[in-house]
Amino acid sequence: MPPIFELLHKDCAGRTGILETRHGRVETPTIMPVVNPNIQTIKPSELQKFGAGIIITNSYIIYRKNELRERARSEGLHSLLGFDGPIMTDSGSYQLSVYGEIEVNNSEIVRFQQEIGSDIGVPLDIPTPPDASRERAEKDLEITGERAREALGLKKDMLLAAPVQGSIHTDMREKAARELNRYDFDVYPLGAVVPLLESYRFSELVDVIVASKKGLSPSAPVHLFGAGHPMMFALAVALGCDLFDSASYALYAKEGRYMTVRGTYHLENLHYLPCPCPVCTSHDAEELKKSEDREELLARHNLYVTFAEMREVRQAIEEGSLWELVEQRCRAHPQLLNGLKRALSYSEWIEQFQPEQRSTFFYSGPESAYRPEVQRYRKRLRNFRLEGRALIRTKRLRIEGDFDHVLEFIPPFGAYPVELRETYPFNAEVVDEPDHESLTVALQNTLELIELNPDAEFTFVYDKAHPLLTRIAQKADVVKRDP
Repeated sequence: MPPIFELLHKDCAGRTGILETRHGRVETPTIMPVVNPNIQTIKPSELQKFGAGIIITNSYIIYRKNELRERARSEGLHSLLGFDGPIMTDSGSYQLSVYGEIEVNNSEIVRFQQEIGSDIGVPLDIPTPPDASRERAEKDLEITGERAREALGLKKDMLLAAPVQGSIHTDMREKAARELNRYDFDVYPLGAVVPLLESYRFSELVDVIVASKKGLSPSAPVHLFGAGHPMMFALAVALGCDLFDSASYALYAKEGRYMTVRGTYHLENLHYLPCPCPVCTSHDAEELKKSEDREELLARHNLYVTFAEMREVRQAIEEGSLWELVEQRCRAHPQLLNGLKRALSYSEWIEQFQPEQRSTFFYSGPESAYRPEVQRYRKRLRNFRLEGRALIRTKRLRIEGDFDHVLEFIPPFGAYPVELRETYPFNAEVVDEPDHESLTVALQNTLELIELNPDAEFTFVYDKAHPLLTRIAQKADVVKRDP
């Protein structure tokens, strides 16, 4: 049997891959548009035109309505929705979190999902809100684990998802993921993150994703439940999420909201439509506002933007420029930038997944100084063995003399042998005037390199002022040279 999830290309902790299902192969990362069985702004059969290789619907909504339930049982889920590709079904956990109880138990809804032909089913987990007490989170997590294991005993030919819960308690998320990883589940959704997304708590979202990923096998497909805004795809994928779902394309359209990778606009406030999709090139802003089909047209635009961004993310992974895209996208909102900063605190963890060779390193701002590539270089400083006279200089600053070793200094990496100039990551595109963060990291690395090679006599030619130069001057000859 072929692998259920085949990894193709990797960058950061993200990857492209192929998920095998009964109704076809799904290319990841991707988003699953949510289809409401009762109300369909856009017919499921049309979603493939936008790029949807898989959709998701709610099996509980189908189950509790007699007409839908009987049609699903007799015709099958795919016929009911009019979609011939893979379909994932949620279990009703959202309704459980909102109303406190639902009219079905775990085993019944798992059997029902299997009976109607779902490609990926989900047990009836307990979503724990972010600010719940630890005591409540532990209790909910225990029930979720029991239900996941019960569902596993009922599994036949349907892929089974095992939701990872634990609120914002990272130790509980990691423990829950590690426990679920011991069993034969197929997909691992990270549950109850919608409140974090709605309140722009991206730093905590990063903590939740990384903690969960630490407990899972690196090859396990990860689904970020309820995450559907294109502005955060790059960040979540870079941390290792493969599947996303959201009804935002339709819900936002109903509210007159226009999605972009920089955020969401209210249509009423737009004078221009900043998008090249078919909707926006065939209407101007005033026409769209007055259109009788405004809701459907907005939903179509939102889908175009959503899938265009996912293709952008895939392309970035293929060419090894995902982190550059992450830095660009995370400057769309201060809270996303906070998420980026939090992600960089996990650079050492990301570094273990980062391929050795990527596209050119582009310095995009102070955050770039803490990227995984810089962490990796610092670890490898001890691989250099230098003796005799060593010169450290920038490309702009030269000095005469006989030296056994010549090293170039480039922020944020620091000093490296000049012979490596054309190799990754030292062929980086950086600014001519380094910022404080970049220069600090580079000088720290340079100081460590000097300390690791006590048998070498270093001369450092530089033209900037920085407190670390005083410490370097205690171990090397620092020559101040005008550029």
